This record gives sequence, structure tokens and C-alpha cells, in this order.
Amino acid sequence: MKPLAASGRRVGLALGLAGAALGSLVALVAWAPAAWLAAAVASASGQRLVLADARGTVWSGSAVPVLTGGVGSRDASALPGRMQWRLAVRGMGLAVSAQHACCINGELRLLLQPGWGRLRIELPASPNGQPIGQWPAAWLAGLGTPWNTLQPSGSLQLSSPGLVLESVQGRWRVDGRADLALNAFASRLSTLEVLGSYTLVLLGAPPGTAAGAGAEGAATLQLATTSGALLLQGQGQWVASKLRFNGEASAAPGAEAVLNNLLNIIGRRQGARSVISIG
Repeated sequence: MKPLAASGRRVGLALGLAGAALGSLVALVAWAPAAWLAAAVASASGQRLVLADARGTVWSGSAVPVLTGGVGSRDASALPGRMQWRLAVRGMGLAVSAQHACCINGELRLLLQPGWGRLRIELPASPNGQPIGQWPAAWLAGLGTPWNTLQPSGSLQLSSPGLVLESVQGRWRVDGRADLALNAFASRLSTLEVLGSYTLVLLGAPPGTAAGAGAEGAATLQLATTSGALLLQGQGQWVASKLRFNGEASAAPGAEAVLNNLLNIIGRRQGARSVISIG
């Protein structure tokens, strides 16, 4: 009977150790520090979005959102106050909710579904068609050139009837729509109190839809002026992971002289126009 008793003790010890290890793992996941999430966000954004002074846990925490120019950049701009977030397991993905008194209307919700070589991010429709939030345009100065030169002011307002971003092996597909309004935009490079207000529309293509040069699922960008002395317009495509955009800036009649210097900086001058080309 002694060998059987010894064997039982060894089995019991092994089960005890396994239980302790499992318990430690569960505790580690449950109480994972918020700094881990901050590190993941910084890495995914190329250090351009930083969750500074992260507190709490991965599942329930807070931080100060900061935009930077990336690795090695000295430019940085923080939003006022702290943003709070909560994460919860939802099926095979994660439900993310965020609140920020300065900039988010109510609660911002995202659904994340990671997979092998893929990631799906879903932004549900804005409640009652209301804007998701509004951010000071001055925050963009943290991204470095050209925003640190422009030193913009005004507000950025985001709304959406629903948007899905999906990455498969590094290639992005966009479905849905998002509208970004730049209201009462101004710059320290101009003596005008307000340069104008603008809209930038991101419009995705459903799966199986050909867009542009035969690129399936390509998203289009449309820039337009709603009011103001500085006239901006343009269009582009976001194909896979590459952005191509062509636009132009010009001055409204009577504002040519006061906007001449700014037009020289915005893009490549061609007579009265300034040509903007990305990608």
C-alpha cells in the first residue's frame, strides 16, 4: 500500500502545483497593469499615440492621450484630463468602451476581433446620429511636421453611421463610412482669424467591390470646403496599407494676398493654386 500512497501524494502535489500555476496565470491576466495596454497601443501606432501615466489595469484603467511625431520625435501634445476605458470579453473578441470628459460624447465603443494574421475593428453607428466626439485641432501639433509649423486651432468632430476596419496579412479593408469635420480652422501662419471649415469623408467599399485601379475593398477619401477664405478640395484612395491623395488649395477672391505665404507652405505652387500630393 505504501507505493500507492506515495504515488497518490505525487499526483496530489502535481495537481496542487498545476492549480497554483493556473491560479497565478488567471490573477496575472485579471490584474495585468494598464501599462501593458499603453505599451501595445504605442507599438501599434509607431509611438504616435501614447497613453501616458497609465493607471489601473488592462481591463479598467485611465491615461492621458498624447500625440507625438513618432520614435525619436521631440513633438508631443496631450489632451486635457484623463481618458477612462473598460475592456470585456465578447465572444471571440473584445468590447472596448472609453470615456473622456473633454472630447468624447458619452461613451466611445469599439469591437476588436483578433485572429491569426488578421484584426477586425468595428465602430458602431453614432447614437441618434450624434457626433462621436470632438477634439481640439491644436492636438495635431504633436504629430510633428507639418502640424507643428501650422500650429492649428479649431476643432475636429467625428461621426459615423458605422465603420469596419479589417487587416488581413497587413492589408487593410474598409467597409462603412466616417466623417471628420474640421471646424473654424485657423493657423498661426495666417493673420485671418478663421481660415475656413472643411469635411473629410472616408468611404469604404463592401467586400467583392472593385474600386479604383481594380483594387478590391479600396476606401476613398473626399476633402471639401464648407466655408472660408482658404479653399481646399481633393480626393484619394486607401488601398491595402497605402494612402494616395491628390488635392489643391487656393484662396477665395479677395484673400489672395493674405493667404499667399500659407499657400507656399501647404503644397507645391502652380500659379494661384497649391497642389497637395500624398503617396
